[in-house]
Amino acid sequence: MQYFLSNPFLVGAVALISSAVLTYAVREVARRKGYVAKPKSDRWHKRPTAMHGGIGVFLATVLLYALFVPKDVDSLVLIGTATFLFIVGLADDILDIKPYQKLIGQLMGAVVLVGLGLRMPLTGNELLDIAITVFWLIGITNAINLLDNMDGLAAGIAAIAAVILAIGLAANGQVNETLFVAVFVGALLGFLIFNFNPASIFMGDSGSMFIGFLLAGSVLLSDTGGRSRGVFSILAVPALILFVPIFDTTFVTVLRKLWGRKASQGGRDHTSHRLVALGLTERAAVLMLYAFAAIAGVLSLSVTRLGVTESIALIAGFTTVLVIIGVYLSKVKVYDEADEELAVQNNAAFSFLVDVSYKRRIFEVLLDVILITLAYYASYVMLFGSVETGGNWDLFIKTLPILIVVKLSAFLVTGVYRGLWRYTGITDFITFGKGIAVGTVVSVLAILLLYRFENFSRMVFVLDGVILLFFIAGSRMAFRLIREILPFPNASQGRRVLIYGAGDGGEMLLRELRNNREWNYLPVGFVDDDPLKRHKVIGGLKVFEENGSLAEFCREHQIQEVLISFRNIDSEKLGQIREACRDSHASLKRAYITIEPLEFE
Repeated sequence: MQYFLSNPFLVGAVALISSAVLTYAVREVARRKGYVAKPKSDRWHKRPTAMHGGIGVFLATVLLYALFVPKDVDSLVLIGTATFLFIVGLADDILDIKPYQKLIGQLMGAVVLVGLGLRMPLTGNELLDIAITVFWLIGITNAINLLDNMDGLAAGIAAIAAVILAIGLAANGQVNETLFVAVFVGALLGFLIFNFNPASIFMGDSGSMFIGFLLAGSVLLSDTGGRSRGVFSILAVPALILFVPIFDTTFVTVLRKLWGRKASQGGRDHTSHRLVALGLTERAAVLMLYAFAAIAGVLSLSVTRLGVTESIALIAGFTTVLVIIGVYLSKVKVYDEADEELAVQNNAAFSFLVDVSYKRRIFEVLLDVILITLAYYASYVMLFGSVETGGNWDLFIKTLPILIVVKLSAFLVTGVYRGLWRYTGITDFITFGKGIAVGTVVSVLAILLLYRFENFSRMVFVLDGVILLFFIAGSRMAFRLIREILPFPNASQGRRVLIYGAGDGGEMLLRELRNNREWNYLPVGFVDDDPLKRHKVIGGLKVFEENGSLAEFCREHQIQEVLISFRNIDSEKLGQIREACRDSHASLKRAYITIEPLEFE
């Protein structure tokens, strides 16, 4: 019996079963009593769905805590204040209270929790630590509330964060705290059975506020990150564990402010919604965010075992990737064009940022500063195993500003900042190589002049150039890579077209069709007279040989339109193609690329 009571897996399993039973019961009562959320224009669900699922999570957590978790002051205070937040959320679900009233409730819960001893020991200044902890508790509570915008998203992300937290607690030997979080994980997973797409019940504000506050408060129970290791470790671990809700909240808040919208209002402009707008299914979008949460969680565990500089480099790299993804997602249209024009007219800051985001030069320069730093750091790590050994840290610090200034100047001179990311190609790679080569040579000469190159390794700068080329090329190819990884919006819809001609013009035409989805064309494949191109693949589409059966092919693949991708075609061949299109009831157009924009004839 004692083994059962101290085993987090068994206790979590009981919590899962209890939560599933309680959530099922709540769902049936909600349906019977008519407590359902009806579809709205600013909400994602499309059918009436039972509400108050948070009651099941709350009851399972509190009951299993009472039965199986050893009590101490910290856990009692946390479960008590989280219960208060559950009541505030339930009041909002039933009475639809004002946002400021919810905020007052959150503030009261946070102040009580902090006042009774739980806080982040960041600065050594008690008042400042209290203020930061209160901000953390309220921020994460609202982040989970905002993240509850798609089936299974908030509960799943919270469960992943709680699992990572439990692993950290177990690694620190905090048995009681591990059991506490295990109960919470089980309660979330039990609810997720009914909340994952397609959801049959929603958690409501009672659930999101309870889950968010309990999750944020549970982080305060942990010694993960080592309280003696400094501010960075203490702050980085919880921030990484809850990276997805923090990222989504920041992303949505900033964009809504720029659009002149209230951050607290509902909307279909979250990270998950933008992923769906790019072509992912709802499940795929949620699972992708689960993956980001898991990666961030693993990084949080790594931070506790790495040195400060290694941790900073790791987090900087991960954050850079997420920022690039965020910039890409911010370009996804989720508002009407009329709203966009109004925002530009009424918001000077928005108009300025739209222009900057179009040119992207400021963002590119700031990104390159980070990439130059990471590449130089990585070269030392690869060569010596660490930057902090053998006097390498002093060499790194005093020469890093030189490398940043010189390489940015080289990029500017060689034309690195003249290209557009979405059209990055081989020519741009050559430009990147020139910029990095010039920057590396001039940097070495500058260090030779200033420091006589004493104690420096030539191999560091060779590795630095290779790594930086990989980073710069990778960052510029990021938008194209994301477009390739993600399916195209409405990928199964549109006018089915066959591209006649699998040469350079055909490949360029395919890219134009995919870059301009508003034309409502769905490329199906290529056809070409050249037998050597038969069954080859261009842009994921197969090349078929034109062997006199074009009409039959069009009928078989339901082709609605044939686009000729080259200018020079003899009249006899054109007549044959026209006849085949007539027989298969497909229209025929020329769509070749000229020095002017794409033209359809």
